Amino acid sequence: MLVTILIVLAAAVAALLVFAATRPDTFTVQRSATIAAPAGRIFPHLDHFHRWPAWSPWEKLDPEMKRTFSGAESGVGAVYAWEGNKKVGRGRMEILESDPPSRLRIQLDFVEPFESHSTTVFTLAPEGGGTQVNWAMHGNHNFATKVMCLFMNMDRMVGPDFERGLASLKAVAETEPAPQPA
Repeated sequence: MLVTILIVLAAAVAALLVFAATRPDTFTVQRSATIAAPAGRIFPHLDHFHRWPAWSPWEKLDPEMKRTFSGAESGVGAVYAWEGNKKVGRGRMEILESDPPSRLRIQLDFVEPFESHSTTVFTLAPEGGGTQVNWAMHGNHNFATKVMCLFMNMDRMVGPDFERGLASLKAVAETEPAPQPA
């Protein structure tokens, strides 16, 4: 009887691993919001990491988070590293492309709680009397993350954070004076 249970259990695990191997190699999480402000007023909040605490959804999860800024003050080459509690983990962002006021591309590297590497892209486009801001994150799945994603969904896990961040960015951009270029 024990041998039969072990064989069935091994077959179930093997089937799960085979199924995981068929899952997509990439993921995308994307959210958008319309902000009643011109792109030129919104873009500096994205392009300058020192301004992220005013709107980033992760900044409020750990008031004791350690932040390190290096490289350029803003734009290409600006680097923001953090180390915090288990909710925010440890990682690093670097601006790879800055095309004011319409596009920003960031390399996002997490070290903890698990290692992952992805690209985040903000695009801003005029819409009505305001700006459509799109926040997307793209990355690759290795076999371990494919297995992990059988039990969790990246879009459901990160998407609500993007929604909170866009709502905060909207509040900041619509109520604060336009930031001066760095």
